[in-house]
Amino acid sequence: MAHDLVVLYEHPEWQKPLFAALEQRGVDFAPFDLKRGAFNPSAVPEAKVYFNQASPSAYVRGNTRAVPLAYSLMRSLELGGALVLNGSRAFSLELSKSAQAGLMQKLGIGHPRTVAFNAADAALEQWGEEWPALLKPEQGGSGARMFLLHSADEFRRLLRDRPDLWFPDNLLMLQEYFPVNPAHGIVRMEFLDGELLYAMRVVSHGAFNLCPSEVCNPESGEGHCAIPKAAPTPPVEFYPYPEVPAAAVEAGKQLMAAGGLDVGGIEYLEAADGRLIFYDVNANSNLRVPIARSFGFEPFERVVDYLVRQIAAR
Repeated sequence: MAHDLVVLYEHPEWQKPLFAALEQRGVDFAPFDLKRGAFNPSAVPEAKVYFNQASPSAYVRGNTRAVPLAYSLMRSLELGGALVLNGSRAFSLELSKSAQAGLMQKLGIGHPRTVAFNAADAALEQWGEEWPALLKPEQGGSGARMFLLHSADEFRRLLRDRPDLWFPDNLLMLQEYFPVNPAHGIVRMEFLDGELLYAMRVVSHGAFNLCPSEVCNPESGEGHCAIPKAAPTPPVEFYPYPEVPAAAVEAGKQLMAAGGLDVGGIEYLEAADGRLIFYDVNANSNLRVPIARSFGFEPFERVVDYLVRQIAAR
């Protein structure tokens, strides 16, 4: 084995805190840059443990080829007997919001009504007249290509005028829209090894990019994100949420286990009638250091603890 750990990644800024924590601990690891890579499926694996940190949003940064390379590499590694954390099963779930909705339905977890489609007319036949609605990409990431639409005509015009919205996989979704209390926003829970790390409230002021990375949404509001804002909005706000309901944590644990996620973020909103509506599963979890510190720990040290345990077990 050439290394104890290989980290598959595409976004170098997102990985800096993890790489720093690994170096500080003295872990023998190597980064694998998915933007420009190659592998021999007959020669893998070459490390004890692999940790997938690929993101579905790679295409918005001009790195469309990273996702298929990541998925193919992980499948080859797993067939070769490697331990791949957040592996192909978790990644395929993250890449498909319709699969996430299907999994939530199977588990009896509240989620928005969803219609996936590759033709606008077919979508409207199934959707009916329930407006407003959210248009989302099947392969999402960082709030890219999301729109709040108020009519079928607006839906048709948008797809007519923006053929680029079909990129990269030619599959889109209409999803039920739930207005939320602007002061409360949505809730994101971060999990590691089946347990809750922390929960936080995210107040977006109408923005769809809720990425918790301090690169994209820093406390100063001066972020450097590849997802352009549709209109000027105040910075996204993040608040510790120690009072997260036990029912929400249990639903998150179910999704993590059923989806095969080792590390990940689960998002939900609180509907006006009190229901918890789950709508997003994230395998590539950008942990927010200030939030974790408010709970009394360093998040990337916890991740390294977990990775070291997995290496030792191999």
